[in-house]
Amino acid sequence: MKKVELLNLKGEKVKDINLNEEIFGITPNKAVLNDAIILTRASLRQGTHSTKNRAEVSGGGRKPWRQKGTGRARQGSIRAVQWVGGGNYGTPVPRDYSKKQNRKERRLALKSALSDKAMEKAIVVLENITLETPKTKEMMNLLTNLKIADKKVLLVVNEFDDNLILASRNIPNLVLILADEINVLDVVGTDVVVVTEEALKNIEEVLK
Repeated sequence: MKKVELLNLKGEKVKDINLNEEIFGITPNKAVLNDAIILTRASLRQGTHSTKNRAEVSGGGRKPWRQKGTGRARQGSIRAVQWVGGGNYGTPVPRDYSKKQNRKERRLALKSALSDKAMEKAIVVLENITLETPKTKEMMNLLTNLKIADKKVLLVVNEFDDNLILASRNIPNLVLILADEINVLDVVGTDVVVVTEEALKNIEEVLK
């Protein structure tokens, strides 16, 4: 069994706990993990980019001059792409960037990401996290006690409280999420995953 230390808010060891081997002990599937990252990043794109082509810009209904005899190049519309104020060609149009991945692959991707962190010994399990004040300083003290104040941290909890949200929101290298919102992109995008014991049980229950 893969073991990890259970720490208190002072960074002191309380006991050893076992991590589920089926979640934190598998061989990461890099291909599925990569697909999940691409899928997640693609889903963040709005796809609302748009420009007008020559059929959509206003004006230009009449031929600007006759076809022959002027000495100038023939033109059909002042809204053709070569004219100032004309339409655009080959430019972005609204589209849906979302991709699909089946449920089994999504679960495998998340397990792979968590196993990767476990192999790097980048998973910290806290007994609980209760802050007395909503001050950023108190959260920074916690990160300092855990010796991860200089790292990019993903903090996973089972439920939010006001003090936790307010103390975390001004720390640029800290991402706070709920256990049921944990995702591949947040896990691979941070240096250390800090999870409460209760949130860990929740994750293992869902992914086992």
